[in-house]
Amino acid sequence: MLVEMPDTSAGADDSRATLPPSATPIVAFFDVDNTLMRGASVYHLGRAAWKRGYVTFRDLIRFGWKQMRFIAVGENARHQVAVRDRALELIAGHTEAELEELAVETYEKRIEKLLLPETVGLAQDHRDKGHEVWLITATPEACARVIAERLGLTGAIGSRIVSVDGVFTGELLGHVMHGVHKATAAAELAAERGAALDDCWAYSDSRNDIPLLELVGNRVVVNPDAALARYAKQHSWPVLTAGASSIRAARRRVRREARAVARDARRAS
Repeated sequence: MLVEMPDTSAGADDSRATLPPSATPIVAFFDVDNTLMRGASVYHLGRAAWKRGYVTFRDLIRFGWKQMRFIAVGENARHQVAVRDRALELIAGHTEAELEELAVETYEKRIEKLLLPETVGLAQDHRDKGHEVWLITATPEACARVIAERLGLTGAIGSRIVSVDGVFTGELLGHVMHGVHKATAAAELAAERGAALDDCWAYSDSRNDIPLLELVGNRVVVNPDAALARYAKQHSWPVLTAGASSIRAARRRVRREARAVARDARRAS
């Protein structure tokens, strides 16, 4: 379920000074759809699959409709079931190598253009200060892994499909990475890394990620759907809107805390 990237800076802004690492392990979890990028990544994976003849034009139309609904009203349980079913349909009968090629093509031709620079900047600020940055998403893990790799992030946790002799069966391996299952996976990763959850961060747009947001000590709501916006207001959670000054303020906070951590580490030594 966990896929870690090599320590690269591909896609990052090399002009920024690299900040000192944190004194203790800290993990920042980022949702992908409508948090790191606009829209649903699985739709663009489906579009690329249609061009390759993996799915029908009717499937593509269904993808398009779900994409428009997702942008308009956000995620819901029905959308998540549709994501799962479509992903399984896309992958069944194809090889791991084919999915990897499809994921790379999808990123280069579609997803890269839809990335939200402010949120990507936040993710890279976390990485610059020594935090591990993991994408955590219902999207097939191969697609999430490519995004993480291209942005120089630590790794990706996504939905996984059973493969036999390198060919996908169309059956889920475990659960769709959604809701409480996201929180469980995040807790397992934090424990594996020796990170205290109170020190960790999570960013998401969806009410379905409330378990993940409540898990960590630093939760940040980004471009929230209506239900999450209400919940965030009730619990006084910070809310960021891509393109607004709130994102810039959040990035300043991350950088400011990096300097404080570095000072404390020097004093301790």
